[in-house]
Amino acid sequence: MINIKSLSLAELGAWFEAQGQAPYRARQVFQWLYQRGVRDFAEMSNVSKALREALAADFHLGALETAQIQESQDGSRKFAFRLHDGHVIESVLMPNNTQHTLCVSTQVGCAMGCDFCMTARMGLVRNLSSGEIVQQVVEAARYVSEGRFIRNIVFMGMGEPLHNYEALVRTIGVLSEDMGFGFSKRRLTVSTSGLVPAIRRFGAERVGANLAISLNGVTDAVRTRLMPVNRRWPLAELMQACREYPADNRVRITFEYVLIRGLTDDLADVPRLVKLLHGIKSKVNLIPYNAGPDSKYQAPSLEQARVFQEALLARGVLATLRISKGQDIQAACGQLVQAGRRNAPRARAAG
Repeated sequence: MINIKSLSLAELGAWFEAQGQAPYRARQVFQWLYQRGVRDFAEMSNVSKALREALAADFHLGALETAQIQESQDGSRKFAFRLHDGHVIESVLMPNNTQHTLCVSTQVGCAMGCDFCMTARMGLVRNLSSGEIVQQVVEAARYVSEGRFIRNIVFMGMGEPLHNYEALVRTIGVLSEDMGFGFSKRRLTVSTSGLVPAIRRFGAERVGANLAISLNGVTDAVRTRLMPVNRRWPLAELMQACREYPADNRVRITFEYVLIRGLTDDLADVPRLVKLLHGIKSKVNLIPYNAGPDSKYQAPSLEQARVFQEALLARGVLATLRISKGQDIQAACGQLVQAGRRNAPRARAAG
């Protein structure tokens, strides 16, 4: 039986045609799935009983069990969703006035082995299907108050999105479908640790979502220490792929830069970072390190982070300082991990 939320509108339309039905029925079903969030095919009141039964015979709705919800003092909510095989993934809903940003996971665990990230402790367990990624949005939307809405989706939860490329692209297509959630692709952001071939493919295929690069080091020595992927695709290759990335002139590539005390917060790194970014339409998102229960790294002071930001701004680099939400519930950047694995030994990076 197939998860119906893994289907594109065209694919669902083809299924209806195979049933001898008009393709417009697919648009009706998409509205029920994503605009009304039905939990049962029987709730689709403008679809005939015979068709509802046919849908139920061929598809399931891909519901996720909400194993836990934690709420932060800043209003962020962290969801632990249990999958059909018992594995647990986490998503984070972050409020901003009437608009919300939802951070979703694309894998159970991660193969990248980044030294500052809690998810790395799990290693890669498996990829999520596109239906499982989409369903995180469906479930989180149930907790958004009336008059508020999810404005942005960031693929920055558990996993390396571009390591699950096909499911990621399919998910972006479903989320941006007008008959469904109708997200503008400019409201969807994909963060990658730097898988150069996938970055090039993502650009060549004009997927349309925003691209964010997790940079976190201005020399190969430091970046490789923090991010083993740098051994395979060092900075020179990564930055060249970014220079050649075929983005719309109005769109900037975001470079995420985690500030770690004594390692990535040295002001001497500022001119090196400026040099790396030369020729790339970009912005820098500075993220003070979010420590876990047994972290070996520490964040710099907020004052030092601001000094680093100001030094970039003075050199003409658009730089923002992001104070992560949900730190008190371990929901901040780099803190997501399957329940029971927070204190586990760090898994070795794949490759």
